[in-house]
Amino acid sequence: MTELRKAIDLMMEEKNMPLELVLDMIKQTLLATYKNKYKTDENAEVIFNNDYSEVELLSHRTVVPDDDYEDNNILQISLSEALSISEDAEVGDEIVIQIDPKTFNRSTVQTGKQRAQSQIKEFMRDSIYADYKSKVGEIIRGRVQVVKDDGDLMVNIGNYNNLLGFLPKKNQNPLESYSQNDDINCYVESVKQEEKGNEKSIRVLLSRVHEGFIRKLFQLYVPELTSKDPSVEIIKVVREPGIRTKIAVWPKKTDVDAVGTCVGLKGARINAIMTELGGERIDVIKWDPNPLEYIANAFSPAQVEKIYVTDYDKKMAIAIVDSNQLSLAIGRQGQNVRLVNRICDWLVDVKTQQDFEKMDIFEQARATADSMFIDLNEPEEQKTDIDYDEEGIPLSDIIQDTDLLKRLEIHDILYVEDFIGYTEDELKELGDISDEEIKEINKQISENIDIVEEGEEQEEVLTCPECGHPIDESMTECPNCHVGLSFEVEE
Repeated sequence: MTELRKAIDLMMEEKNMPLELVLDMIKQTLLATYKNKYKTDENAEVIFNNDYSEVELLSHRTVVPDDDYEDNNILQISLSEALSISEDAEVGDEIVIQIDPKTFNRSTVQTGKQRAQSQIKEFMRDSIYADYKSKVGEIIRGRVQVVKDDGDLMVNIGNYNNLLGFLPKKNQNPLESYSQNDDINCYVESVKQEEKGNEKSIRVLLSRVHEGFIRKLFQLYVPELTSKDPSVEIIKVVREPGIRTKIAVWPKKTDVDAVGTCVGLKGARINAIMTELGGERIDVIKWDPNPLEYIANAFSPAQVEKIYVTDYDKKMAIAIVDSNQLSLAIGRQGQNVRLVNRICDWLVDVKTQQDFEKMDIFEQARATADSMFIDLNEPEEQKTDIDYDEEGIPLSDIIQDTDLLKRLEIHDILYVEDFIGYTEDELKELGDISDEEIKEINKQISENIDIVEEGEEQEEVLTCPECGHPIDESMTECPNCHVGLSFEVEE
């Protein structure tokens, strides 16, 4: 193996550089050396042999008459000199001359080396940037190297010439403190390339307060979230760092306890995560497609008795709690109710029943009947559907498939009234609702809801015995599943 090939292989191994880049670096180095000596490289060419064991630096020159030849013109060669190289040379021909790099002086060679070093430095910087850019949104482990006077930390996060990540004070958990050489897990918030004068640097911004940090910690400790067929899904995370976190989860399988899975046996999983966060409290709550059930769940660990909707359009409600649960529901300095509002995207106030009865809204709620609230103490099997008054009956009251509900929501189909306003063909044209799902929704509507037009008396609604779709006696087949129909004629 030649010295050149050994050098190429060594560069590929030590710098983890691809062959094409190493060859281009050698090429650019030779061209830079050539240009430094001759002031141009437009007639220079670098050629490698098949196994890259040899490289040639060639100079292309045009043959001119001896009288027209200029000594300092690297683009030309005199006819007499050309004939000494090739006896067939003529004026106007192109002669290729091999240049020996060993003939270059030291300063010329140094220029080429500087070009090579610059290329290697640029390649390494781009490689590091690409590597850490792919880590954005992930957790990485590092070691605290510098603790600044203002509390900002510089964290050694890799083997790239001791690359340091930046963990500012504002991105640190207030419950925690660090010293030099402490090991630390951090969330990669962003990676940017910055320019300072002629120098470029990489800035890796770290965080231990980002809500994504909580998601990733749960994924580390709860394998059911990231398995090939995950049984639990994280819906939303909200956090007041150092105080409390609420995380809403949902079972993707009917036989799974999502909250219990995340908490772990005897709290093992949740305790490990809280320890990582310096003892910060975490409430794991069950997401529910019914927003009022979801609000009640979100108040955990406080127990809620009733939820009154005061303005559905503006998503405003009042949670009723027992007097001994009031301080727990509100939380220290209001942190619990703030987190409830954020995780549910509702504006929820907390009252005892006595305080609520003193409000004007109490009489209004009584006037519109108890349909404006959900009684959380009512046995599950006796709970009535929630009537949202002007809006209608939410599809989430009869449909449990969260993925289907999300797809329907995209098309602004939130209520039973919205759905039945579409024809079957119009539903199919939406593109993301299958025939089976349309059939199932119609079945649930027919089994659970009596639809009465305003101003009309309720009549018996005929439904398809196969799929539950509404039908009438004029039909010979179901418009939904196309099963044949027949009706008995009364004599």
